[in-house]
Amino acid sequence: MGHVKGIGGLFFRARDPEALSAWYRERLGVGGGCSADDSVPPNQWVWNVTAGPLVFAPFKADTDYFAADRQFMVNLRVDDLDAVLAPFREAGDEIITKDEWDDPAVGRFARVHDPEGNPIELWEPPKA
Repeated sequence: MGHVKGIGGLFFRARDPEALSAWYRERLGVGGGCSADDSVPPNQWVWNVTAGPLVFAPFKADTDYFAADRQFMVNLRVDDLDAVLAPFREAGDEIITKDEWDDPAVGRFARVHDPEGNPIELWEPPKA
């Protein structure tokens, strides 16, 4: 029997796909042509990521963990939350943090939104 080895893509609708793709590449280094793994050269079609934990979890339909008008929230694993948030601070974008989200055993979290209002949770796992 074969086994699923990971998520091979994340596809979602956008009003302006080209502009949104450019925002993700420039602001977060995410998307085609980006590589989080220095040993893998960039490829225009894929985002090369590093191995690590991935939570796959349906939430109750009435959850208040993210906006009720959104069907999904992307969680991106980061190595330095403060550094990743710097361009958001410089642009004056809203950054949401809550003390109850952070836990030394789980890590630190922040929430931002892309230009089309999609929620993005940034997660810095605890250092090993």
